[in-house]
Amino acid sequence: MSSPRPDVAALRRARRRTLRDVIAPGLRVLFCGINPGLYSTAIGHHFGRPGNRFWKTLHLSGFTPRLFSPSEDVTLLDLGIGITNLCRRTTASADELTADEIERGGRELVAKVVRYRPRVVAILGIGAYRAAFRRPEASIGRQDAPTGEALTWVLPNPSGLNAHYRIEDLVHHFRMLRAVAEGGHRD
Repeated sequence: MSSPRPDVAALRRARRRTLRDVIAPGLRVLFCGINPGLYSTAIGHHFGRPGNRFWKTLHLSGFTPRLFSPSEDVTLLDLGIGITNLCRRTTASADELTADEIERGGRELVAKVVRYRPRVVAILGIGAYRAAFRRPEASIGRQDAPTGEALTWVLPNPSGLNAHYRIEDLVHHFRMLRAVAEGGHRD
């Protein structure tokens, strides 16, 4: 089931709206995007743009038993998975965010993690992680420093605009995270 494609007016209105978190206490994994895009906010669901590879990667890496659509984002809670963003502000591109917004988003993410206590926080985008937490040398994978008390994992951004990573590469990184989130090996 998919949401109808938003028209230009809906995309304009999306700039003034935010996208609600898909979150609950005690999740296995809390996925954290950078910020909602116009398309996602216009349809009211995370990773909603058709070119985004989040849903396909989530399924192919074994987090979901089938391919979910963005309109099913809330059902991830039944699987112990949540979704939030570093920054709440909706933009056409993450490049529109300021460094201050990203750093503030890092602090707000820590507070959210302390409140909801997920086992793992998976931040989608190495550049955003480096900026939000002032860790310029960080790389993809498990991080030494926790977020709140949650294990922190950085994944490549699944946006279709991220040409550095093919779907196979994304699936590989998500599978490594899944092994840890399910209590398997630690790296």
